Amino acid sequence: MENKDRDLTYENVIQLDDAKTASRNFIANVFMWMFLALGISAFFAYLFANDLSLMRLLINTETSGLSALGMVVVFSPLAFVMIMNFGFNRISFPVLVALFIAYSSLMGISLSFIFLAYTAGSIAALFLVAALVFGVMAVAGYITHQDLTSFGSLMMMGLVGIILASVVNMFIHSAQLDMIISYVGVAVFVGLTAYKVQMLKQIGSGLEYGDATGKKLALIGAMSLYITFINLFLSLLRIFGRRR
Repeated sequence: MENKDRDLTYENVIQLDDAKTASRNFIANVFMWMFLALGISAFFAYLFANDLSLMRLLINTETSGLSALGMVVVFSPLAFVMIMNFGFNRISFPVLVALFIAYSSLMGISLSFIFLAYTAGSIAALFLVAALVFGVMAVAGYITHQDLTSFGSLMMMGLVGIILASVVNMFIHSAQLDMIISYVGVAVFVGLTAYKVQMLKQIGSGLEYGDATGKKLALIGAMSLYITFINLFLSLLRIFGRRR
């Protein structure tokens, strides 16, 4: 009886260690893809912002608005997100990677517009601030033992509120409302960072590292964190960025 108890205890310890290892590997894979996405986006944003001929492809010189290509660049990333999420089970991993890279590239091109509105110095400084805040909250979400499910639900409600308020502000063009949205956005995206990392940690602990589904989930998780980081950065930029 004593030997059986010891065997069960030993097996439980091994299973716990395996779950922790799987979770760490999964999270590492998530952040690897996220950093790749940020690198691709930064490259295309810098390329288009510093090449007038490329920027002219996105802007209609007669109306000073977006060209047809500019409209595609701005709105197509949403289509990529929907395709990747809703087609998760049907799309193969290599195709999902290709979509992820295309999505990151288009997001980078669309982000090049911020260089027209803000100084390069403030963009760089606030990107670093966003990275620091994001990193701190990611670590907090990973190491905390408190269940953030209820907190995450509250943050998701806040996100829905931000989206609705942003749609309304597209028609009323209120600078005050835009600033309120930005402040609320910082709080919401900071909170979502911790919640999402904890959620991904829990997902990773139940996966076998190297499994095809696990790789696809890591890619989707990376996209989710990438979107959260970009929105945190843009919210900070709208509040503290120095305009040209």
